[in-house]
Amino acid sequence: MEKQKARARNATANEFGDWHIYAEGSEKFIGYDSLTAAGVKILKQRTVKQKNKTMFQIVFDRTPFYGEMGGEVGDTGVAVSASGERIKILDTIKENDLTIHIADKIPSDCESTFMLVVDEERRHKIEANHSVTHLLDNALREVLGNHVEQKGSFVGPDYLRFDFSHFSKMTPEQIVAVEKKVNELIRTDYPLEEKRDATMEEAKAAGAIALFSEKYGDKVRVVKFGPSVELCGGCHIASTGRIGLFKIVSESAVAAGVRRIEALTGAAAENYIYAAEDTIRSVRAFFNNAPDITAAIQRLISENDEYKKQVDEFSKQKVAQLAEKLSGKAEDVNGHKLIRLSLSVSDSSIYRDVAIRLQKSMENTILAAALNMDGKPQLLLMYTDDLIAAGKNAGKDVREAAKLIQGGGGGQPGLASAGGRNADGLDAALTKLVEIATA
Repeated sequence: MEKQKARARNATANEFGDWHIYAEGSEKFIGYDSLTAAGVKILKQRTVKQKNKTMFQIVFDRTPFYGEMGGEVGDTGVAVSASGERIKILDTIKENDLTIHIADKIPSDCESTFMLVVDEERRHKIEANHSVTHLLDNALREVLGNHVEQKGSFVGPDYLRFDFSHFSKMTPEQIVAVEKKVNELIRTDYPLEEKRDATMEEAKAAGAIALFSEKYGDKVRVVKFGPSVELCGGCHIASTGRIGLFKIVSESAVAAGVRRIEALTGAAAENYIYAAEDTIRSVRAFFNNAPDITAAIQRLISENDEYKKQVDEFSKQKVAQLAEKLSGKAEDVNGHKLIRLSLSVSDSSIYRDVAIRLQKSMENTILAAALNMDGKPQLLLMYTDDLIAAGKNAGKDVREAAKLIQGGGGGQPGLASAGGRNADGLDAALTKLVEIATA
């Protein structure tokens, strides 16, 4: 009779895509103490379709899987039925106080019993990253001051993110000091001490720090690692020594008065350091394995600055020489001095510098240039200040001529340029440019 009632409930539920109910009762989370659970039954399951994505959701009567909450990601793993069917648990979330397991499919026999197994390696990485956020919070208060408050976090298997209140960017020295304090707490190997059913009065008496956004009931869980005491419902390692190593990889601002630290632990932190060492070795190899790589780099920078000064000086000399040469080739057109250029060049910037120099040193002068840079056409037009005062506008005029190279451009009244796609039109464009400029 009860099975018939259940089937009837399911039939009604199916019409609305709601939960398929298989048993009455509430679930129990056992994931603090075990990563497996045998003889587990399904309370209910449903299929949810959102944005062309189908999710299969299952609720068990007991589970070692932690549902994503408080910044800690959900567990993954498998559920194995009594007949041996394997259901992959892709994620675990919390919804309306339910631990919902996101599966790759719905079991063929939902009235079977199941063995639930959490991905142990992944969980332990998450636990290490979560526990170290507590140590980090403690270290930040010591180094920066008691004004520090946690403002958010993300705890995954690969890295952790910790947001906190602070009024300025941390200095490199402060970052190192925080790292050292956290690693000291790790090496001390403080054991996890917890009280799962403490009252708020007991928690406050123990000096527990309450997180900024959590809502607490009559009973709270107190998590303690040495000097770090916090209210927390997440998963943690058995002792701080199991974290292995802590390394901050970035510190940045996320909002006014809120900073963010991203960090690694364990093997991920080691690999980060190995990669940094590889980079240093590669850099040192460029300097013939100089023992003091910092001094070698500083010397190279100093030499490079000197070379840049020499190049700049040479470039100025070349521009001056070219400007003087071109000024002597100016022709008289309609009462203006016209410098007309048609060249194939690899770099047009020097001619722009020449135009600027001529603009400052000459009067009643026009420079009109058609430049071909590896098949890319460019026009350059310069008017001296007196012509600008008389109403000339290089930006407007160069745009008109640029139509003949299928392009466009612009600039200031005294100096403008334009690029295009049709190099075959350069000669016609230069003719047009001269016509407009000397009118």
